Amino acid sequence: MPTYNEAENLGRIVHAADSELEGFAPGEHRILIVDDNSPDGTGAIADALAGELGSVEVLHRTSKRGLGHAYLEGFGRALAGEAELVIEMDADFSHDPRYLPDLVRSALSADLVLGSRYVPGGGVRDWGLLRRLISRGGGLYARTILGIGVRDLTGGFKCFRREVLEAIELGSVRSEGYTFQIELTYRTLLAGFHVQEIPIVFEDRAAGSSKMSAQIALEAIWLVPRLRRSAAAAVARRPISLTESQPRDTRI
Repeated sequence: MPTYNEAENLGRIVHAADSELEGFAPGEHRILIVDDNSPDGTGAIADALAGELGSVEVLHRTSKRGLGHAYLEGFGRALAGEAELVIEMDADFSHDPRYLPDLVRSALSADLVLGSRYVPGGGVRDWGLLRRLISRGGGLYARTILGIGVRDLTGGFKCFRREVLEAIELGSVRSEGYTFQIELTYRTLLAGFHVQEIPIVFEDRAAGSSKMSAQIALEAIWLVPRLRRSAAAAVARRPISLTESQPRDTRI
């Protein structure tokens, strides 16, 4: 759960996520907060939560170096802690914690599970027309350029099996923003893993300010075509091994 200036949301979202996961898999989850030295005190709140809840860990970064880098450091920490499943989600309630059990259940038969706004049953709330057009248009553009059928390529509510993160050469990922999410899903497909989309309703944040900018959205226009070459070269192909047992550990 990457954070930057999420003091208004962090306590509530962490308690809600912890409750959902504890009810579904008692004692088998951890919540990792990756804070980018937030000036609003988010890091101190994260530390307090770690002292209150045994499931919470905090990774403090010294500066704001981008969402993609925050996720990559979080993935590394989760894998080092022997997580079998790794979930990424936002800290602003755009991703409702009530969907967490659905992501975990679906990961028993899929390698990457996407919380999707654009499959039947999914949707968005409180978005203006321009943001809807950018999101839909960006997804269509990426699907067309990359030749894949995933409906929600830019969403950031995902559950990875550890085998996926170990196979897709995370160290060579340089994308940020929308393109980071597109690249990880594209690499997963190139490596031969199974991707499943499950419906979620995405709600715009009620507190705090969005970190998404026009620059990040425009980045995707010129970076997505490059993924066809760079992602294909980086992916480490390996046989897929799935188990039907409940995972030992689930990290957000």
